[in-house]
Amino acid sequence: MPGNAYRVVLFDLDGTLVDTAPDLGFALNQLRQRRGLAPLAEAQIRPQASHGARGLLQLGFGVTPEDAEFRALRQEFLALYEASIVRASRLFPGMAEVLADLEANDIRWGVVTNKPERYTVPLLRGLDLMDRAACVVSGDTCTQPKPHPAPMLHACRLAGAEPPECLYVGDAERDVEAASAAGMPTLIARYGYLGAHDRPEEWGAAGFIDRPADLLRWLEMRESA
Repeated sequence: MPGNAYRVVLFDLDGTLVDTAPDLGFALNQLRQRRGLAPLAEAQIRPQASHGARGLLQLGFGVTPEDAEFRALRQEFLALYEASIVRASRLFPGMAEVLADLEANDIRWGVVTNKPERYTVPLLRGLDLMDRAACVVSGDTCTQPKPHPAPMLHACRLAGAEPPECLYVGDAERDVEAASAAGMPTLIARYGYLGAHDRPEEWGAAGFIDRPADLLRWLEMRESA
């Protein structure tokens, strides 16, 4: 892809770059089991996986941060997740080839996620991705996480590129909001953790991909346009 318009491709982590739902679901079901509750099916868990502990605990226990038991449940859930963070999490099928293709064409790639650094770094290290990324911005790297544009702008600085030279790939409305506010286009990963009530066609993204390999085709189309 010589001469491509984008110098850097930035990825959301959960539901875009890595399929983390199996390990998040494993931790949630361990927590439910400790309380005598039946496990939830992965199909129920996947749409909430992008929403972190808050979304998963609401699904699993019907609690919100306003409830008295939320904090203790969250701490226990995160401890269980941390213990199994790379038990079954893997790059989405085809993503390994996408990353290799980007690198072969001198297009840098990085991660901008709302996942705290405490979990982001071990996950990326466990998948041998940390040292390959041009930048890694976690949910607590900046004062404000997505949908604020600060993490996006920080990633641009780390990667040595201007926002219009970066493309962001995510699977949530906050991804489009953050990238748009920072001045970069977004692709929506429809293979990610979209819920039944999500309306990604209304989020204002530049395009959609149904599998990781579609990203390369989109970049090639932009190059030839």
